[in-house]
Amino acid sequence: MQEMDYLNEAQNGIKFRKLYGGIKDVLVPKMYTEYSTSKVLVMEWVEGQKLNEVNDLYLVEVGVYCSFNQLLEYGFYHADPHPGNFLRTYDGQLAYLDFGMMGDFRPELRDGFMEACLHLVNRDFKALAKDFVTLGLLPPTAEKSAVTKALTDVFQDAISRGVRNISFGDLLGDLGKTMYRFKFRIPPYFSLVIRSLAVLEGIAIGISPNYKVLGSTYPWIARKILTDSSPQLKSSLQNLLYEEGVFRIDRLESLLSESLRTETALVQKPVVGTESNIAMKQMLAFTFTEQGSFVREILLREFAKGLDAYGLATLDSFTFSGSGPSSSLTEEDMTNLRTFYRLISLFSGMQKAKSVSTQVKAVSKYGEALTPLDEASLVMYQLPSAQEMLPILSILPELPQESQQRLLQLPGDLVGRLVTRAFARTIRRIFL
Repeated sequence: MQEMDYLNEAQNGIKFRKLYGGIKDVLVPKMYTEYSTSKVLVMEWVEGQKLNEVNDLYLVEVGVYCSFNQLLEYGFYHADPHPGNFLRTYDGQLAYLDFGMMGDFRPELRDGFMEACLHLVNRDFKALAKDFVTLGLLPPTAEKSAVTKALTDVFQDAISRGVRNISFGDLLGDLGKTMYRFKFRIPPYFSLVIRSLAVLEGIAIGISPNYKVLGSTYPWIARKILTDSSPQLKSSLQNLLYEEGVFRIDRLESLLSESLRTETALVQKPVVGTESNIAMKQMLAFTFTEQGSFVREILLREFAKGLDAYGLATLDSFTFSGSGPSSSLTEEDMTNLRTFYRLISLFSGMQKAKSVSTQVKAVSKYGEALTPLDEASLVMYQLPSAQEMLPILSILPELPQESQQRLLQLPGDLVGRLVTRAFARTIRRIFL
């Protein structure tokens, strides 16, 4: 039997402590390499109880949060997470033990895992089928259309109940039953990842039967996807938000709201204020930071398109008000106007206060389709009033200085984009 090299384990512990020892309420014992040998490991003494023997859901969530940091932030993860390797210290911290078995999650696999979560939650099963190939769960020869249908059958019901109700263990079980005919397999690296998450979910379920790992950590995944600098993730986010060239604001709304969700103190410290004001402040603070630059660029583009459509609709309301149903508004303009309404409502905290259909054409009370001009008038009528927008102004001084400075640049950016759109439209009308 080959003996373990405890010097190697000590180095693993040192690296693990450096990467994750700073997470709130995580304790990684100090290694004393000067006293250790290949056969003897000397480390800090830690006292406590096994995590599965105490009723502490908060520390389970600390462990889940730390696990996702291991997997998706740095890729260096604890690959032997059985209950005996988690201790609840007597001062309420989560202590990690035993660093003999560690794993490395390569960057492309990290990105692929996050993409799979993103596509799963947004029911993009065609993209999910490609993710399974990237992750090595399916061979490249798997027939994509058949796989897409099978994944739809497996996940559709689970996803319809909402991300917070998705059971990690149940999904894996359903996959195994359904996907075997496509030569579905779990690579060695992924089995360790699954084991890590399954152990924590199992401990959590013992405390709270309805606990779901994915539901607890998806806010962190959503924020990571929105802010990560990886070209692969940016491309995936771009493709998700623009389906056949049409901006899917519902998907951006979902990602933003999930990324700001405060399920645990690890994600967000409690703040005081009304729910809508808190949401507005968090959303604006995120959007106008360096981390939010990719999302901010998308929002600026869509705001400019919406303002342009709003200007055209306003002009049409005067030009055609007395001369019948004619309008110069195109279907693209109407889509941009509906999106503009959703964006204004989102950032004014009124997304639930009023309703206007952005998915289907509006119809009149007689069941007839409204003209573009009538629908434009309806959308503009339902835009928040100046008084309803006042809460935004009241929270601007509370934003971080960095966000305030970027907000000051917003009018100039929008004007530049509007001028560009107006110029391009004029050229098209002259020459086309």
